[in-house]
Amino acid sequence: MNLNLSASLGIFKLLAKPSLCLPHATIANFNDLPVSLDKAFASKGREVDIKAVVLDKDDCFAYPEHSEVFEAYKKRFEALRESYPGRRLLIVSNTAGASSWDTDGGLASEVQKATGVAVLTHRVKKPGCGDEILSYFREHPETGVTHPHHIAIVGDRLATDMVLANTMGSWGIWVKDGVVPLQEKSIFSRMERMLAPYLLSRGYTPPEPASQFE
Repeated sequence: MNLNLSASLGIFKLLAKPSLCLPHATIANFNDLPVSLDKAFASKGREVDIKAVVLDKDDCFAYPEHSEVFEAYKKRFEALRESYPGRRLLIVSNTAGASSWDTDGGLASEVQKATGVAVLTHRVKKPGCGDEILSYFREHPETGVTHPHHIAIVGDRLATDMVLANTMGSWGIWVKDGVVPLQEKSIFSRMERMLAPYLLSRGYTPPEPASQFE
């Protein structure tokens, strides 16, 4: 069993501050992702300038244990690549590229070859790899990212992807339905579908993105 210590420790943060798991925008599936991503927040009257996008892989744009983009999402994926070319699009997965899981980097290489998008090699699993993501963009100034609020995190899990976005000071977009049918999802994923509406009904809101690197 490959324990995600980062997510386990994140539970304590959530108990203290439940709003950390809330997204700034929610979509049903990857095909609903607007290009450009600024539009995801327009309905709330926010002025945003998304310069780079971090994508989760499993149950976001690909089926778990598969490297290629899910067939139904290929056109939207290519549109996203065109809108955020080069280093501006980055895949961050808790399987491919996670050193504790993908020990030899083979999965990361497969995903990068199949998608044409860079895969971050990271030591700490989500939601604890925010520093590694920010370091990546600091090392690639051609992306135009100079503040955490220039980054949008797109993923299907509240406890990893959205906590990552909020602890980084970035924007979070929750892919609520994903690729995997509801009846095949883990119990944790199914519980999250009830958690977000519950917290919102209790008046919780996601933190506002940070204005500068810390």
